[in-house]
Amino acid sequence: QIGTKTKSVLAAGLVVIACIGEKAEDRKSGNTMNVCVEQLTAFKENINDWSKVVIAYEPVWAIGTGEVATPEIAQETHSQIRTWLSENVGSEVAASTRIIYGGSVNGKNCKDLSLQPDIDGFLVGGASLKPEFVDIINCTRK
Repeated sequence: QIGTKTKSVLAAGLVVIACIGEKAEDRKSGNTMNVCVEQLTAFKENINDWSKVVIAYEPVWAIGTGEVATPEIAQETHSQIRTWLSENVGSEVAASTRIIYGGSVNGKNCKDLSLQPDIDGFLVGGASLKPEFVDIINCTRK
């Protein structure tokens, strides 16, 4: 169903933010990428123009919980997503597709997350309603 919706959104000329991510039990059992690949495949089958797609890795266990993947965990998963794109869609798509992180980003963790090479930005939820949102926006400024 998500593939059909994605195809319709792209046909309407809009940009898709494809949110993928695993539940806590998937992370604990080592199935993070199995879950993400299943989700990515559903999107892939319905995307012709990857320049209109942003992938948001948003681990379900971190949404609104205050828990956040460590920068190392987030980077590892983002890197694996980029590798999957390269192997299953193409190296140019892998290099040019934005992969953003969306699991409880806040003013305290945004700087370390932003330093990771495969994290291209953030999908900010609840923190966007707080004064610290300015810190998230400015975290890449020197």
